[in-house]
Amino acid sequence: MKKSLIVALAGLLVATAMPAQAQSRSDHRQWRQQERIERGYHTGRISPREAARLDRQQRRIDRIERRARYYNNGRVDPRSAREIERLQDRANRDIRRANRNGPRW
Repeated sequence: MKKSLIVALAGLLVATAMPAQAQSRSDHRQWRQQERIERGYHTGRISPREAARLDRQQRRIDRIERRARYYNNGRVDPRSAREIERLQDRANRDIRRANRNGPRW
């Protein structure tokens, strides 16, 4: 009884550790990228202008994904999934470059 309660609580803790919006792989990836942008901005590695550009890029990816889900009954078709993956790869490179190009203020 005690062991099953601990397992249930651990499962609940893991389930609540992820943000509510991060349901799919792409949502979780987008959430991680947004965290990296915020962390880079707060440490001074990303300038306000770079952060705004990266935020716009993230919003565009989110908009494309929402539109794909809307037109396909809540699912992302394979073609749209490839496009979203490609855009997230590009955003990942842009975030990495912005974080590594030195302090900006």
